[in-house]
Amino acid sequence: MKVAERRRRLWLAAIAALLVTAHAASAADKPFAAWLEELRLEAAERGISKATLQAALTGIEPLPRVLELDRRQPEFTITFTEYLTRVVPGARVEKGRERLRESRALLDDIAKRYGVQPRFMVALWGVESDFGRVTGDFSIIQALATLAYDGRRSAFFRQELLNALRILDRGDIEPRAMRGSWAGAMGQSQFMPSSFLTFAVDHDGDGRRDIWTTRADVLASTANYLAKSGWRADETWGRPVRLPPGFDASLANLDIVKPIGQWQALGIRRTDAGDLPTRQLDSSIVLPEGLSGPAYLVYNNFRVLLKWNRSNFFAIAVGTLADRIEGD
Repeated sequence: MKVAERRRRLWLAAIAALLVTAHAASAADKPFAAWLEELRLEAAERGISKATLQAALTGIEPLPRVLELDRRQPEFTITFTEYLTRVVPGARVEKGRERLRESRALLDDIAKRYGVQPRFMVALWGVESDFGRVTGDFSIIQALATLAYDGRRSAFFRQELLNALRILDRGDIEPRAMRGSWAGAMGQSQFMPSSFLTFAVDHDGDGRRDIWTTRADVLASTANYLAKSGWRADETWGRPVRLPPGFDASLANLDIVKPIGQWQALGIRRTDAGDLPTRQLDSSIVLPEGLSGPAYLVYNNFRVLLKWNRSNFFAIAVGTLADRIEGD
């Protein structure tokens, strides 16, 4: 690239960054009522009905608790072993097995439609909300309005707020029932509004996509998310493995993809020292705690789980819970 062109691109990037910063700073520089009126006008221009805007935006104010939680997000370091112990306790495994048994017919129907194995739907349900027990009790509209007005990440949360208004306008949920986490994740599957619009489905056919109280919609929406993200119904997510002495840690990288047989040739084995599967799936090695911790051989579906949450800890926890629910 020529020097002049490189300088031009750097200049344009700098101007864009300044514009984003200026917009973020300006949001909280005006009274909330004035900011909200501007948002109302923008939503109306995007086709949101007057009735929805009246019902959703009348009388709302910023929520100090949301800002407190946003400012005080934990920055401590947790080990992978600690994380896995917290997220995949024995009690959750047993509850997952109960949910799998009691919803087997429903899960099999969803699996047939979307090509996602039931244990993974149940595992994501368990990790995200403890099977619907912990979903958050914040008004999604107020929480998103607070974060959009705040200025730190106003563009992102403003778009999510507009998406939430679209959901209300479609009649999937009433404003008072649209509740979830302080950061805007909603329902038993903890979808952000943008994910809801893209992936939520009305599996029970009642005319509403209800990820808050309707189990069929929760599980089918989860399966639809995975299916549209590239899930493969005839593959699992990965497996724990044993590394050979002197294994080159630089090979533990999701950018390094090899058929299973090549990892076998490098001395990698199942945790019981048995041979790896003979099916030649493309796979990578993940070391969540470095060479001193456990090792995992992961496949395409692991990468799909990362689209849901870009955390190796999370994806391994979901896969581990799914395997334990199934009895492995």
